[in-house]
Amino acid sequence: MLFGRKISFDQHDFDSVVAACIAGNSQAQRHLYKQFFGYSKSICLRYTSTTEEAEEVLNEGFLKVFNNLGKYDSNHPFKAWLRTIMVNTAISYYRKHKKHSEDVISIEDAPYPKFDEDIISQITADEILELIQQIKPVYKNVFLMYVVDGYNHREIADLLQINEATVRSHYVRARARLQHLIKQYYPHLFPSDWAVKSFRGNEN
Repeated sequence: MLFGRKISFDQHDFDSVVAACIAGNSQAQRHLYKQFFGYSKSICLRYTSTTEEAEEVLNEGFLKVFNNLGKYDSNHPFKAWLRTIMVNTAISYYRKHKKHSEDVISIEDAPYPKFDEDIISQITADEILELIQQIKPVYKNVFLMYVVDGYNHREIADLLQINEATVRSHYVRARARLQHLIKQYYPHLFPSDWAVKSFRGNEN
């Protein structure tokens, strides 16, 4: 049970913190929660549209963390395990509260504009994430799962309960929207003939 009975632990010894959490030590659970709160909330904020939604996902995610901590394999990085839980929780929240049937499009209908990685490299990660928040959630989530959290198209399709072609299409749409937003907010990064080159590149 979360925040339950107490047993001793050393806050500088992560294994002992985990063991105490599993045993129901409320102080150990609070310590673990505080230690990974910022990291977890940053993940939740990426996958949600409001702070309130992020907090809901965060709380549900930590409940899953503590309920499944006994399954954590200490031979693997804890952050990676925690991230998987938070991402999966966010995706489950999205599936539960959002309708995306109207977003199913054919990959053949999706434009694939020139995506200049050199331009992307001139923008900070925080700036890119701020722009990504303006992308339609169904496209944004696919982009984040693929680019940021390393899921492949099949894994994304399984988690979102859509087919792989739709995943690829959503990813293409997200890239197109991100490129548009970058040009809108950072026009100085683009050469004057970029639009012409991009258009011609799509014709090939």
